[in-house]
Amino acid sequence: MTEPDWEVVLEVFRAARSRWGDKGRDDRRFLEALHYFTVHNITWRALPAEFGCWNSVWKRFWRLSRSGVCEAFFQALAGLSRTSHLVQMFDSTVVRAHVSAAGAKGGSTARRLAALAAGSRPRST
Repeated sequence: MTEPDWEVVLEVFRAARSRWGDKGRDDRRFLEALHYFTVHNITWRALPAEFGCWNSVWKRFWRLSRSGVCEAFFQALAGLSRTSHLVQMFDSTVVRAHVSAAGAKGGSTARRLAALAAGSRPRST
C-alpha cells in the first residue's frame, strides 16, 4: 500500500476504535501484523518478532474484535470504497462437498457383507 493509503486506513482505524482503554502503541504495525497473519495463513505463535510479541498482538485483536471495533473498521473501509459492492465472499460453512469427497465407498454395505459371508467357509470353535 502507498503512504496515502496507509494514512486513510489509520484514520479510519482510529475513528472506529473505542475512546476508552489503552490505545496501543503502533496502529500501523498492528494492522501489518494482522495482514501478515491472514495472508500467510499462520498461527499466532508463528508471527515474526518484527511485529512484537505474538501474544500482545493476539490479545489486542481479540479485545478489539469482541468490542466490535474490527467490524466497524471494515464497514467504514467498505463505505469508502467505490468497488466494495463487487466483492463477494464464501463462508466455508455453506460450502458442501459430495459424499465421495469424504472418502466413503459407494454402494450398499449390506450387499457386500452378504457376498463376503456367502463366499467364506463356515467357522467353528
